[in-house]
Order: sequence, then C-alpha cells, then structure tokens
Amino acid sequence: MAANSIPLLELLHKAGADKDVDFLREAVQALSQAIIELEASEKIGAAPYERAEGRTTQRNGYRDRAWDTRVGTVALKIPKLREGSFFPSLLEPRRRTEHALLAVIQEAYVHGVSTRKVDDLVQALGMAGVSKSEVSRICAELDEGVVQFRNRRLSGSYPYVWLDATYIKVREDNRVQSMAMVIAIGVKDTGEREVLGLDLGPGEDAAFWLAFLRGLVARGLNGVRLVTSDAHEGLRQAIDAILGGATWQRCRVHFMRNLLAHVPKGAQSVVAAGVRMIFMQPDLAAAKSQLSQVTASLERKFPRAAEILRDAEEEILAYMVFPSGHWRQIYSTNPLERLNKEIKRRSDVVGIFPNRAAALRLLGAVLLEQDDEWATGRRYFSQESMDRLKPSMPLEPLELAVANVD
Repeated sequence: MAANSIPLLELLHKAGADKDVDFLREAVQALSQAIIELEASEKIGAAPYERAEGRTTQRNGYRDRAWDTRVGTVALKIPKLREGSFFPSLLEPRRRTEHALLAVIQEAYVHGVSTRKVDDLVQALGMAGVSKSEVSRICAELDEGVVQFRNRRLSGSYPYVWLDATYIKVREDNRVQSMAMVIAIGVKDTGEREVLGLDLGPGEDAAFWLAFLRGLVARGLNGVRLVTSDAHEGLRQAIDAILGGATWQRCRVHFMRNLLAHVPKGAQSVVAAGVRMIFMQPDLAAAKSQLSQVTASLERKFPRAAEILRDAEEEILAYMVFPSGHWRQIYSTNPLERLNKEIKRRSDVVGIFPNRAAALRLLGAVLLEQDDEWATGRRYFSQESMDRLKPSMPLEPLELAVANVD
C-alpha cells in the first residue's frame, strides 16, 4: 500500500506548487492506476517482486490504454501476464458493444425501419424513452472509435493472415440488400493475434477485395508468409495481385465441402474419411503420397471428385511447409469462425441495418472489442515457434526435409 501512496503524495505536492496543473484528471489517473495494480496483484496472488506461495503467474510488461472519462482522457497501463489474461473491471470491456447495439436499434426507429421484434427487444432491455439527442451522442462516440480502429497504422510484420466474409442485410437505395462484411485477422511475428481490418460492400468481387487488401498494405501490412482463405475467385485474384509473395492456403474445411458435393450422399462419409487420412500424415512427402493413393481409389467411382482432389494438391497442403506446431491453426479459416458467429449473432438481433454506417458501427465495435481481448490475452503462438519462421533461424530437421520436397 505504501508504494501506491507515493505517487498520490507527489501529485498532492505538485498540485500545491503549480496551480495550472489539471489536478483532478491526474488524480483520477493515479487512483485508477493504483486500483488496477491492486486488482492485478489479487489475480496473480502476489504484488510486483513479491515472493508468495499463492502466486499463479507473473507479470509480463504493460499495454498502454487510453480511458475517456468526464475529466478528460486518462493514460493507463494494463499489466500483461505470462499465462492467462487480465483486464481491469474498472474499464468495462463489454460496454462499447452494448452501446453500439443500442445505437443501431434506436437509429432503426429514426429511419423508419423498425419492426415488432426490435420494439420488443428495446422494451426487454429497458431502453424505452432514450432521446434522439442521446442516440446521436452515442453514435458519434462509437463512430470515432471505430474509424480510428479501422484506419490505425499496422506495425511489425504479420506472417500469417486469414481472410473471410459473412453476409448481413442492409437497407440501401430504398431496398434491402445482402452485403459482404469482409474481415482480415493476422498473427504478428511476436505470436500475438490481431484484427487487421474490416469493410462492407455489395459483394465479394475482385475489385472489392483488391481495394480492401490495398488498404491493409497502405496501413502497414507486410511480411506476410501465408494467407488462408476459401477459393472465392475474386479473393484469389486479389491475393495474387496484392500479396503475390505469400503462399496461399485453401481452407481445408471449405475444400472438403466442395469436394463432397460431387459425391453421392451415401458415400460421403467414406470419402471424407479417406481424405482426412491425407491430413493426418506427419510431413508433406507422406501427405502427397497418401493423396495419390486416395485419388487413385476415387478414379473409378467418383472421377470428378478425384480430379478436384488432384488439382487442389498444392493449395490444400501449402501449410505443411510451415512449423508443424502451427498446422492446426493455419490450415483453415476456423480462427475467423468465432468472429463470424458473433457478428451473425449481433446482426440477427438487428435484422436489417438501416444503412452501411450503422452496420460498420456495431460490427466494428464487436471486432474492436475482440481485438482488445486478444491484446490482453496470451499469445496465439509462442515466440519460440514464431522464431522458426525467420530466415535467419534454421528449420527443425523435419521441417527442413518438408521444405526440400519438390
């Protein structure tokens, strides 16, 4: 407790010596930081540098966080943990998304597109009677934060990138349209996961994906070694044009669905089991050998499925030249599935967004919130495993053999 009292005493002396200092804001900052440190110590089971039997983990530096309060923006430092995650209850991490949901529902009323379902939801949440001026204020706050998030500078390199899209309903030009919400996430060379960007457009054509990827590169995206996505033609063209130096991994899950569409329903389970054997092999050479065997077995009964499997060999096995400890996370777009489910859950509550701005406001807040959680949580990949991707680091014997396979 004595350590926490020192900065408070210094602040008090400073206030007495300098009448111009913003004493109230600095007092809020000092008190809030002290509360955060106490809460972190409680979670860890020990204060900084304290030896304690009840310690569960250790501190691992700090992450800067700006906190907007009634007395101005306060700069805080959030402790990072070596294991597990920590976010101070003082900052209410879920508040932003709930404000976004409120803004979307109220804006639906303003634009005359409300439904009985939305009205029932408003009543259930106890939000009846919110004024239009309050809605405008909330929208302005959210828009500013989401715009900053979408336009922020990307620092460092991102060896792994995942791209995917999900569809939502938006009212535009006096009609309801199904629009593509495209999302990019990446893993930095330090092993930390991050939401790189999002955008909303009428469809997944090549022009839309090109503009999206150009925007990511302009903001600093670099060092991409592997891009994982489905085989949408427009997306493939954009990846080749903008991220041509990276390897492309076709999502195994999407590929399996496409393949089984050419197999009778009664035989799908047998074919799927045979294809999965390919991915269970310990290295690329064995996987290619197994793929040849599976293709040969499919030739007689399912020639079209055999042709699809043979043609996709390079793109569905691309992940195997990377560290084996990363394979499970990089062979598909599954790391994006949780985000897509959360987006669908939120958008289903709204039903039809009154405009694009409302959709980007809510879903941008959801992704910003997720990015905050990733930043304070444990690394997606360990630093040691990420170091194996660097050109200066030798590959493990198994990985070296895999990389030399023709």
